[in-house]
Amino acid sequence: MAVYRGPVCRLCRREHEKLFLKGDRCFTEKCAIERRNVVPGQHGMLRRRQASEYGTQLREKQKTKRTYGLLEKQFRGYFEEAAHAKGVTGENLLQLLELRLDNIVFRMGFGPNRNTSRQLVRHGHFMVNGRKASIPSIRLKVGDVVELVESSRNLQIVQGALAGASRRPDIEWLSVDKVKLAGRVLATPVRTQIPTPVNEQLIVELYSK
Repeated sequence: MAVYRGPVCRLCRREHEKLFLKGDRCFTEKCAIERRNVVPGQHGMLRRRQASEYGTQLREKQKTKRTYGLLEKQFRGYFEEAAHAKGVTGENLLQLLELRLDNIVFRMGFGPNRNTSRQLVRHGHFMVNGRKASIPSIRLKVGDVVELVESSRNLQIVQGALAGASRRPDIEWLSVDKVKLAGRVLATPVRTQIPTPVNEQLIVELYSK
């Protein structure tokens, strides 16, 4: 599967916003936004024209796609599914993204960022409902239990992520047992419970053209 392997800090600089793609580093003065918050490239410091309506919608879509670590084809697939489901399309979209296994591993604090959480899942470090799961895009349901396999519980990267998890916002729709290194999906998140700073309506307007 194709993945973005370039420098991730330039993605935050392009959006002029912290996307928290490097975990704890994003909370320090080493963060690219803190050091050099300009658009990457030789013309990044030049004054730009005010963004058009289309440009604003595009940036919001790119920001969301990069936050969750998806490519265009994957993201478009999620949008189409959200558009055909009952309810508000924008909220449906964020719910689908939040219920991915790699995102839930990150939200539970077992991974420092979504990219590392995705790698941990692919390498077979997690179980869902007692069975090993290695597909990051698996969609979890209410009541599903995620836990680290026994042999992975002392991984330094996991322990480091748990130590820094207190810096992140609390996720009401998840419960986490940091002793047993397991968590449960308590509910399908509503928009007010999803701390992703995006305007999903702009994405809906972009794809609806």
